[in-house]
Amino acid sequence: MRLLRAIRHLCTGSLMVRRRFDRQTLAAIEEAVRRAESLHAGQIRFAVEPGLPLSALWRGQTPRERAIEVFSELRVWDTEHNNGVLIYLLLADRDVEIVADRGVAGGVVSAAQWEACCQVMESRFRTGAFREGAIAGIEAVAAVLARHPPGRAAGNELPDAPALL
Repeated sequence: MRLLRAIRHLCTGSLMVRRRFDRQTLAAIEEAVRRAESLHAGQIRFAVEPGLPLSALWRGQTPRERAIEVFSELRVWDTEHNNGVLIYLLLADRDVEIVADRGVAGGVVSAAQWEACCQVMESRFRTGAFREGAIAGIEAVAAVLARHPPGRAAGNELPDAPALL
């Protein structure tokens, strides 16, 4: 299993990301983030990474662990009201992780609610519907944030454009 995962990660590169997330798809995701953020005070950041480096695979790094690193690297935590949410896609694993800052719903959003948002995306990604999956996932996260308002809005603090890592 470990060898198969390593091969999958080494064979998944930026070209594959560009095929699945072309300019039109990236623009649609950016617009979906913009629309979603108008419904609540949270800040959403969408990031796609093709695969992990061999050193991370050797250490057995999980998609969740990498998502937490990306949360920090993209400074999603650096909002005035700690209301940032990262949607992270590790393409080689077709795994989606959501990392929410401590100001998001004061910890009342259950892991099951975030997992349901991830499953919305993952099910569409399995069929190759990357644009639809990303937008549906952003809308699902927005619905969670609308039900559990994350404090006050402080303007658009994070880029709406997806991050391609």
